[in-house]
Amino acid sequence: MEYVIIGNSTAAVAAAEAIRAKDAAGGITMISDEKHHTYGRPLISYYLLGRTDRERMKYRPSDFYAKNGIRTLFGVRAEKIDAADKKVCLSDGRKIAYDKLLVAAGSRPFVPPMEGIESVPCKFNFMTLDDALALEKVLSPEKRVLIVGAGLIGLKCLEGIAGRVKKVFVADMADRILPSILDGYGASLIQKKLERHGAEFFLSDSVQEFDGNTAHLKSGKVLEFDILVIAVGVRANVELVQDAGGKVGRGILTDDRQETSLKDVYAAGDCTESYDITTKTCRILALLPNAQFQGACAGTNMAGGEAHFANAVPMNAIGFFGSHVLTAGSYFGETYEEKKGDTYKKLFYSDNRLNGFILVDIPERAGIYTSLIRNRTPLDEVDFGSLKEEPALMAFSAQYRAEKLAKRV
Repeated sequence: MEYVIIGNSTAAVAAAEAIRAKDAAGGITMISDEKHHTYGRPLISYYLLGRTDRERMKYRPSDFYAKNGIRTLFGVRAEKIDAADKKVCLSDGRKIAYDKLLVAAGSRPFVPPMEGIESVPCKFNFMTLDDALALEKVLSPEKRVLIVGAGLIGLKCLEGIAGRVKKVFVADMADRILPSILDGYGASLIQKKLERHGAEFFLSDSVQEFDGNTAHLKSGKVLEFDILVIAVGVRANVELVQDAGGKVGRGILTDDRQETSLKDVYAAGDCTESYDITTKTCRILALLPNAQFQGACAGTNMAGGEAHFANAVPMNAIGFFGSHVLTAGSYFGETYEEKKGDTYKKLFYSDNRLNGFILVDIPERAGIYTSLIRNRTPLDEVDFGSLKEEPALMAFSAQYRAEKLAKRV
């Protein structure tokens, strides 16, 4: 059996490990347009911050590929899937045959049309290690940086570079930072923390026009900068499957075995859509845990096993200068709030289920809330009144506690 994996990040690695757990002899070929050993993408900001290095960024040990018998084709791009002949066509002209194929092609930066963007001499994205390495070369204490985008990517970039430059400006059309995961109050807590590190925010605003190193905002404000980082958002890389005749939406469509509409072609990770059990809709959930689950599921099925992944939940765990933000699920229904100094908790629930939560600097036992959401546990089966204030196993029935403890043994 010949397995081919397009990608070299979380979903791809999980799939390769799941394949090897079922099939020790089959050939595995991994293709990536990046040249690096698999690394933790969320760590690129910590690399710039000086809290990690290239070696510690490795997502798996240096001998991972050799130990698992994986043939690597790095620094080359998969350009086409020939689903009829079961081959992947590469940018260097080679064609790689497969029996089972996984597309874990991830996503790419979205760069919206912005007047005068071509006149900016020094501009970057911030998604890959190569992006971070390129940005690092131009950072210096006298530089001013403009980040367009106050989402997860833009603010992690801010954290990584704030101590290495003179000034960081952040502009975003949204009325708050991290608008996809935080409400107004939670966002204000994190914004204050970032402002204490010298960041200046221009929210409910956007760049109307660039003129070289000058940004003219729609509000009329003018910002002079030396470096531009575009962190507006991402787009799923669906084209390989789409051009081969496979079904796609905003992401690649799969069944709960991670198989696409193309025979023997699977997909996992940020390039796919998932069924969100909290909203009962299919949408892109570009999250590391989701990629891990999907990749492992795909790999198991590619190797002849039987696995299903049908309980995806939006989850985020992110930190900024020592502050921790944990979120999960979706934000609708009744709410319970706690505001204590710089900490914040907000729970969302309806129809006897916990739908989602926001936790700022309250990391303890967040897994219990996540478990309630993922398992769709009826709230009348637990002491939800107690769990609101303090998540603890004692709020669950004796039978539930016994089952959980048995799984740990």
